[in-house]
Amino acid sequence: MATIEECRAALDKLADSMGNAEGDVRAAASMERSVSCHVTDLDVTFAGRLTGGRIAVRDTFPGPPREKAQIQLAMTGDDLVALVDGKLHFARAWGAGRVRLEAGLRDLFRLRKLL
Repeated sequence: MATIEECRAALDKLADSMGNAEGDVRAAASMERSVSCHVTDLDVTFAGRLTGGRIAVRDTFPGPPREKAQIQLAMTGDDLVALVDGKLHFARAWGAGRVRLEAGLRDLFRLRKLL
């Protein structure tokens, strides 16, 4: 099972990848949105903002998200690490119910370029 530190490192790696992206991916990442990622097996939530093409994690707290973010993710720590490392395909994980994504319809269309 992934630790909180490994999950935070995965989110930092994702932020770096998004910050270095180009073209359509860069354009999709340029939204300004609140974001939360609930790591279900650790029962911890990382909350922050998608801004300037990067995810900036501002808070980490126990339990589910305290406030509804505009983009909400939920998954196990192992799945988070595997997604960021490229070992788990997002669409397959989402289709199998391993990853939950909640966002507005417009955001979902933009996010599909990232995921």
